[in-house]
Amino acid sequence: MHFSDYDTRLAGYAVIVNEDREILLSWFNGGKEPAHALWTLPGGGIEFHESIEVGTIREIKEETGFDAELVRPLTTHTFTENRSNASRRRSAPRPFKGVRVVYQARITGGILGTLEVDGTTDRAEWLAIDSLTGIRHARIIDIGLEAWRTVA
Repeated sequence: MHFSDYDTRLAGYAVIVNEDREILLSWFNGGKEPAHALWTLPGGGIEFHESIEVGTIREIKEETGFDAELVRPLTTHTFTENRSNASRRRSAPRPFKGVRVVYQARITGGILGTLEVDGTTDRAEWLAIDSLTGIRHARIIDIGLEAWRTVA
């Protein structure tokens, strides 16, 4: 399929692990579908005018309250699905491709607390990495941690 035949969303995420082996996560409230609420990595969609790095740092700040710097890219992850964007364009549904870049990052300042207003992130917390098996979380966390473990 030619790239002009599907919609793409570019997103940047961060794996931030502290000295206590806790990972900084954001609570995604599910947006219009509260049943889809779960923990995820801080990050999200990159705006048209932003570089992936600048957008990822902005997303970290919005979702966690922390200033951060990116240490290194860890991995990329792509997925495809059928999504309807007909409500936005009044056209037939188009296939969708998500492209996610995951970075290792570190906190440089700020205070824990979500800055989003009327967004999809309700809070951020440090959670023990070992606790993830028992909580509802996005697959991107597992993808990011697997890549992080290869460089940590």
